[in-house]
Amino acid sequence: MSLFDWFAARRKDQFVGKVIQETEESDGLWGKCPECGQVVYRKDLIKNANVCSNCGHHNRINSDERIELIVDSKSFQALDKDLTPVDPLGFKDRRAYADRLRESQASTGMKDGVLTGMCKVEGIPMALAVMDFRFMGGSMGSVVGEKITRLIEKATEKKYPLLIVCASGGARMQEGMLSLMQMAKISGALERHREAELLYMPLLTHPTTGGVTASFAMLGDLILAEPKALIGFAGRRVIEQTLREKLPDNFQTAEYLLDHGFVDKIVPRTELRKTLGILLRLHGSNELN
Repeated sequence: MSLFDWFAARRKDQFVGKVIQETEESDGLWGKCPECGQVVYRKDLIKNANVCSNCGHHNRINSDERIELIVDSKSFQALDKDLTPVDPLGFKDRRAYADRLRESQASTGMKDGVLTGMCKVEGIPMALAVMDFRFMGGSMGSVVGEKITRLIEKATEKKYPLLIVCASGGARMQEGMLSLMQMAKISGALERHREAELLYMPLLTHPTTGGVTASFAMLGDLILAEPKALIGFAGRRVIEQTLREKLPDNFQTAEYLLDHGFVDKIVPRTELRKTLGILLRLHGSNELN
């Protein structure tokens, strides 16, 4: 084979391989794990709670999928569904905040970045809030803070345990000080819940950062996390520049925080409902008939 023929054959193989790969990824039936590169059948991935069966990588899921995995079938009753954010500061950076809100609402079908409600887990009543990273990075604005606060107050009134699934880049900068105030408001409601001797568990998913980590994400009686979730306040580069030290490779992962006492238990998504049922019963929660 001449050198010309060898290059021609090689280019043909690369082209054919590329077409096959693009076809597999675009037909919606197959996907590739971003962690290990394993090609997976999407229906099998969904059946396994969107966790790679080869390496255990937890793919990001939305709030509706999360609720379906956690609660007993058809037991979730949403609260404050129509609470809608406004643009109190008339904020504009590269784009107007009002436009960003409309775009996120259209793409997610949500009013804002959290769903709240009452549910049952293995027959046990529980208050549940699930943040959704699709909505402006799960950022915590006034509506997110208000919905979570109202849920906590409802849980305290009904004497229900509480689970908040955290997924957030932090406070929503487009609402300025109003978003930072949510940290204190939610923390105050959690203190009243604690004084009533009720159980609160945050579940830290990828990513949980900024003002959410600095407030209610770290105030739990039991702090749970998903495997390899990014959890922290400031970014890695900011910390390294401030300390002038090189941080460990696994810094700000769920595993690192578990080793250093910031997280109580890492729970794979496929075991979450069963684990929650055990913890709720251990802390005195009873099933409803």
